[in-house]
Amino acid sequence: MPRQLGELEDTVMTRVWQWNRPVTVREVLEDLQQERSIAYTTVMTVMDNLHQKGWVRREVDGRAYRYTAVSTRAAYSAALMNEAWSQSDNPAAALVAFFGMMSAEQREALRDAIRVVAPTFPEPAESRPDDGDPADGAPPESGR
Repeated sequence: MPRQLGELEDTVMTRVWQWNRPVTVREVLEDLQQERSIAYTTVMTVMDNLHQKGWVRREVDGRAYRYTAVSTRAAYSAALMNEAWSQSDNPAAALVAFFGMMSAEQREALRDAIRVVAPTFPEPAESRPDDGDPADGAPPESGR
């Protein structure tokens, strides 16, 4: 799991994700300069770091590179949530607490997501009827 992006890395990646096309350091720089004073070399270093960390790929375009996101913002967010959840000593309690923090809009998004993925979830073994298949190592029910 990739670690969380730093503040400037996240700011740069947000543009790359939003634009959803190959971008140059110059394009990112000009956009960032509308909000803050920042040097070309700073943006170039951040984008090189993002490339080294595997967040963007780059290809040569003349004397510059064009950078493209390797994955989506949604995939990044999901990986962060999964990492946080997997580090809990009580994952069920962590989920309950997380759900309790959600806004009504977030809960509705969760319901929508569950409707999308529910058909792909296998039925838990304990809720399946026992077919007594000796291949699974359990003896058939005797009916007592």
